[in-house]
Amino acid sequence: MDINKIRQDFPILNQQIYGHPLVYLDNAATTQKPQCVLDSIIRFYTTYNSNIHRGVHYLSEKATEIYEQARQKVMQFINAKSRTEIVFTKGSTEAINTLAFSFGQAYITPGDEIIISEMEHHSNIVPWQLMAGRRGAKINVLPFDNNGELVEGALERLINERTKIVCVTYVSNTLGTVNDIEKIIKTAHAHNIPVLVDAAQAIQHIKIDVQKLDCDFLALSGHKIYAETGIGVLYGKEKYLEEMPPYQGGGDMIKNVSFELTTWADLPLKFEAGTSNFVGAGSLLTALEYVDTIGLDNIAAHEKQLLEYATEKVDQIGGITVYGRAKNKVSVLSFNIEGAHNYDVGMILDKLGIAVRTGQHCTEPIMKHFGIPGTVRASFAMYNTFEEIDKLAAGIERAKKMLVC
Repeated sequence: MDINKIRQDFPILNQQIYGHPLVYLDNAATTQKPQCVLDSIIRFYTTYNSNIHRGVHYLSEKATEIYEQARQKVMQFINAKSRTEIVFTKGSTEAINTLAFSFGQAYITPGDEIIISEMEHHSNIVPWQLMAGRRGAKINVLPFDNNGELVEGALERLINERTKIVCVTYVSNTLGTVNDIEKIIKTAHAHNIPVLVDAAQAIQHIKIDVQKLDCDFLALSGHKIYAETGIGVLYGKEKYLEEMPPYQGGGDMIKNVSFELTTWADLPLKFEAGTSNFVGAGSLLTALEYVDTIGLDNIAAHEKQLLEYATEKVDQIGGITVYGRAKNKVSVLSFNIEGAHNYDVGMILDKLGIAVRTGQHCTEPIMKHFGIPGTVRASFAMYNTFEEIDKLAAGIERAKKMLVC
């Protein structure tokens, strides 16, 4: 990988913050956008802008073509069996909310149980709590240990005859842990239980093959993989999507409407009510093509080196606690300076031009597990460099000197 060439593709990186070159290390929150994605958005609005699936004129047909090309690209990118299994949403949060509502309506009865892990993002906790409240179901929690790894054998112990679905993140946005998704799915399927994989933090780091994994559902967000915000995907096996009722009603998801009866459109439009973010879908198409040109394996290898280098540099400083020491993890480094508040550390780093995330990272149960209010999180992407890691380490040392007596 030619990192300098890649960095030239991202115009936002060529700026200064408080007189320092921007060091953007908040990629787990959102990735920056390459020029080709930005160009695709401008080109859509200036050339093809028109609502999809509704018009017979050229602009509408062209916009529809791009939208469906994006669906085809996502299908290929995650190796889904059919384009009908790819539902466009606003992001992984809406994808999970869609699933929780529709799956709950179709399959959950009072007394049934849902398993989620202790390391989930709030977006994979709250929708299931809402659904459980509506349907009279119970949530069971799959724990993790102090290394940030799911407890071996805990899933098998939690599963019983009332378990209806297992919901687990592929990669923790706070700990960086890469969970053994294949093993989780095999364990659940041995009891005929479907599995949702939250891939919001995995899609930009790991090659995902939904047929090989045999997951039943998968959620992802476009803005995590260099596309614009407001576009995401719910993948679902066709047999489930056919049986589940729609999450929302309105245009594009109907076949026929009368005051007596409404029938639904065929998959996947059944779950795409209203005007979809067709411009966002086009940006996702361009982003995935861009990632393909670089190669996800190359990106993962570079990010792995960044994580190892950053972990070593932080460990050398001393007086730093790193949260998440899983054997298999991606480019997320969550830490605290002993005796300093994470917000104070983040503010000092910001004045040095270094953008990190502070707080709970929408994973409050993880913070409760460790008994802390939050962490500083540095997360790396393909355009980050070893020199930027050096700046981060120097910034941490400076913050430590300023904040710790």
